[in-house]
Amino acid sequence: MKVNVLLINPRDSVVTALQVLAAGTKLAASDAIPALQTCETVPMGHKVAIRDIAEGEHVIKYGASIGVASQAIRAGQHVHTHNLRSLRGAVKHA
Repeated sequence: MKVNVLLINPRDSVVTALQVLAAGTKLAASDAIPALQTCETVPMGHKVAIRDIAEGEHVIKYGASIGVASQAIRAGQHVHTHNLRSLRGAVKHA
């Protein structure tokens, strides 16, 4: 199966789409990810949840939090501004 998503860190809760993924597309990465498919169309470069993420839970990409789920996110669901509250600018650096 052709690789269509990128898993950056084994701790990540999302993968990045390497192409447009139509609803029902099986996810395939060079690293082991759970066997699942997309729930909806995901644009290239956007994120897909690879496990269920509870509302208020940190979304992990690159092995670090990129934001907090603003609603429950199912495995296979598109993760973007409609269900992710970014932490960008929330952290003050010394």
